[in-house]
Order: sequence, then structure tokens, then C-alpha cells
Amino acid sequence: MIENDSSGPVPRTPREEVRRRLLAAAARVFTERGYADSRVEDIAFAAGFTKGAVYSNFGSKQGLFAAVLGARADAEHDTVMADVRDAVDPGVAAGRAASLVARRIVEDTERGQLGLEFAALAARDEQTRAVLAPLRRGQRAVAAQSIAAVAEQTGTRLTVDSDLAGLIVHCLTNGLSMEHLVDPEEVSAEIVQQALSAVLAALMALTPND
Repeated sequence: MIENDSSGPVPRTPREEVRRRLLAAAARVFTERGYADSRVEDIAFAAGFTKGAVYSNFGSKQGLFAAVLGARADAEHDTVMADVRDAVDPGVAAGRAASLVARRIVEDTERGQLGLEFAALAARDEQTRAVLAPLRRGQRAVAAQSIAAVAEQTGTRLTVDSDLAGLIVHCLTNGLSMEHLVDPEEVSAEIVQQALSAVLAALMALTPND
């Protein structure tokens, strides 16, 4: 009597799961070794795949690196918007956003390190710049849309165009992250929050008592 082999083919890992595991492995490897010394095959191996999975999902090492940064930025944005969703007072909304972003800056220094390295590389390498520029444009656009949404939600009139407000907040956040990396004692979480609060107050025309 011949028994049927019921094991069947091994099911393929869902694409979203492949991407999630690659992003997690890439974040670890890039942080530990830096961008230049991180190899695609090592990242793929750490995630349990071949390097072909990296290229089929992200196109290149640069694309994978940008995706790591983008995923962390998206997570921060989602958390901030969820935290201010029920705020009707502009001062409360600005305060919550400033507090959360400041905490992320000082707690997630890995993201700051990766972003600084990628920006420096983009300044010298056209291929890297071609990947980073659209990512940064998208982040600035999201910042602008978020600020506009909060202003509408709280009945506040912005002092500048929302696109300019998004650029200002985006650049301030990146700058504060870099300064905290270099001088964490002077540029503490409290100082970062104060800087963000001051700029948000100016953009939303808030008085000190708001």
C-alpha cells in the first residue's frame, strides 16, 4: 500500500511579511554597521531570505535604506495624529505634538543616526539623492497636510502657507535630532520640546496662555 505524501509544497511567505522582516533586519544591520559597511546579502540572511528578496521588494540597497527611514517616519506621524485627534484647543494640540516628537527624537536616536548618514551620502552620490529626495518631499508634504488638518480641526488660522509650515517643522525636527545626537546634554528632551512648541505656537499664532 502506497501512502500519499500529504506534506505538499511549502507555502510562500506573504509579501507584506517579507517586507516587514527585511525592514526589521535592515534597521538592525544598518544601525550596527552603518550604511557603507552593511551588505545586502547579510541583511537578507538576517531576515531569513536571499538577497533577491531585497531587490524584488525595494529595488536597491538605497531603496531599502530609504524604506527603513520612511517606515519610522510614518510610525511617528501616525502616533502624533492619533494623539491630537480629539484636541479642539490649538494649544493643547501643539503641546501634545511637541511632547511626542521630542520624546521620539531623544528615544529613537538610531533613526537620527541613519538619517544623518543617508543625507551626507546623498550630497555626494546622485543615485542615493534620487532615492532620498522623493522620500523627503513626501515627508514634507505629510507634515504640511497634518498641520493644515490640525489647524482646521482646532479652528486656527496658520500664519504661513501650510506647505511652508510643513517645510519649517520638517527641517526643525531633523535639525533638533542632529543636535541632540551631537550634544544630548545641552539639547535635551526638554529643550527639544520647547523649541518645537515655540515654532508651532508661531505658526498657529498662539499666545503664551493658549
